[in-house]
Amino acid sequence: MSERLHFADSGEAADLAAFLGRLVHYDRAAAVRLQAGGGALAVFGRPPSFEVLAVRTVRLAAPLATPLDLTVSAGELLESVDEAAAEAAVPGPVTGPPWAGVLPPRGGWRQLPGLPGLQEMRAAVAGAVAEFRARDEALPAQHRTRSERDRIGREIWSRTLGDTELPLRAVHAAQSLGFLRPVRSTVPAAAPAPQDPAPVALLAAGSWLRLRTPYGSVAMRRPGNAAGLGALQVRPV
Repeated sequence: MSERLHFADSGEAADLAAFLGRLVHYDRAAAVRLQAGGGALAVFGRPPSFEVLAVRTVRLAAPLATPLDLTVSAGELLESVDEAAAEAAVPGPVTGPPWAGVLPPRGGWRQLPGLPGLQEMRAAVAGAVAEFRARDEALPAQHRTRSERDRIGREIWSRTLGDTELPLRAVHAAQSLGFLRPVRSTVPAAAPAPQDPAPVALLAAGSWLRLRTPYGSVAMRRPGNAAGLGALQVRPV
């Protein structure tokens, strides 16, 4: 019998299902790496074309009896999520893609300055998308090729956000995965707003950058390091 995950509540199950659904939307054969320890489950995925790792942490109802660390099919895990019961069955392991062995470090993160606000980040993504569409439509028919569109995309999405070194493609990934959403407050209007325990922030650890939000994170190698996630050396995480 497969191991079952029991989430803290139905909202945690729904958020996990939404995250998995977005990954499967981009890649029907998507795989995710699961790591569970203590009272939380970390789910890592890599949506195609964005060149980032996406991370969603889900609260568990109770710590697992034994640590969990394996790579599974995102689609199979999605199918097993029971939002009403706040649980899911862990699918059988699959052969992990290269990125699954190269995860960001767990600790040592420090916050970097210069990150714009949420609305500014969303506006930057919208502006980049509009520019890509305009430049694509302006291409003469004989130049409207996949290679030319890829060149335009690389130029636009490699630009950095504001005064940071975070490429726009990382912000685009966060937006596409539903991470750049306003935080919904359940506090009555007359009550003082509590301090957000996980605000949007740009973090760095060694050669990694991480855009953290209350709904998930995207992580990538810092510009100027080895290109692409596949160029990294596998190390324990």
